[in-house]
Amino acid sequence: MKKRFRKTAKVALVLVYLVIAAGAIVRMTGSGMGCPDWPKCFGYYIPPTDVEDLQFKPNHQYEKGIVIIVNEELQVAKTDFVSGDNLDLTNWETYTAHDYAIFNPVHTWVEYINRLLGALSGLPILLFTIMAIWLWKDRKRFLILSLLTVFGMGFQAWLGKTVVDSNLAPYKITTHMVMALVIVAIILYLIFIAKSQFKNQKFNLPFRNIIIIATLLTLVQIILGTQVRQFVDVQNKLSGYLNWDFSELAPINFYVHRSLSIAVLLLNGWLFWTNRTMHLGYNKINLVMLCIGLEIVTGIAMYYFNFPFSTQPIHLLIAAILIGIQFYIILESSRIKTTLNAT
Repeated sequence: MKKRFRKTAKVALVLVYLVIAAGAIVRMTGSGMGCPDWPKCFGYYIPPTDVEDLQFKPNHQYEKGIVIIVNEELQVAKTDFVSGDNLDLTNWETYTAHDYAIFNPVHTWVEYINRLLGALSGLPILLFTIMAIWLWKDRKRFLILSLLTVFGMGFQAWLGKTVVDSNLAPYKITTHMVMALVIVAIILYLIFIAKSQFKNQKFNLPFRNIIIIATLLTLVQIILGTQVRQFVDVQNKLSGYLNWDFSELAPINFYVHRSLSIAVLLLNGWLFWTNRTMHLGYNKINLVMLCIGLEIVTGIAMYYFNFPFSTQPIHLLIAAILIGIQFYIILESSRIKTTLNAT
């Protein structure tokens, strides 16, 4: 059962990373308001594909919650009813969470697929939570952390609703991203403690302290990156999609973000060198350096080549993978320290 639990947790981890990637694509394409309501999309479980579906239809059966666009406003059906020959607004109420009332089928379906992936990622989480109940006698932490993951997913879904209701408020988008990383960390911890065998690794206090600092610095970089991304979104709305020069208008957050990347490289380079020369056995540090290399390449591409298509979601996804690997190395190092203290 424990092996199945761990495999299911790995599936959940992959799906959560896919949700993070999908969220980045949503931002890259400006599809965040593709579905202006939540959890449905224009009141439908499967969203419309044509603007005509959101226009008033005479003698049409409407269900409660269905949305139409009237005079650049969203109108929501109060109850189930059959419309007459003319629009009767007494059957409708204005959607007041925000004033965004634009239909773009591409944006709608990009956002809808993002939501579907989010729902799909919850299935293996529910599954390994059920498994944790059977493991309660021997592994009480499994159930506690599994329930915490379920709560985290529910909270993340609520955050997604608040992001839409706020018409993509920047601080809520950042909170949404950080919460996704918290869920990743909990799942990684579950995967780690469910292991049956551990590698022969050595404990080194400076290495452990620096990997903690490096991980926190990566988190700061992700937060700064989301703020830079928000600046790009604003400029795209003002001047047209990438119809402006980022190098001339880049905010101070970008320069802080770029400067800190040097510290990220140096700290993790020291970890790589220390692990190799002292034969500590933390092989995942090689993946950390690979991620940092890819981050540098995509970062350079975005700055000097005006955000080539797909570089933004790749940059964010790699950052999320990077901090996940760093956190796992912290867990490995902590286990060794605990083992040494016990002996």
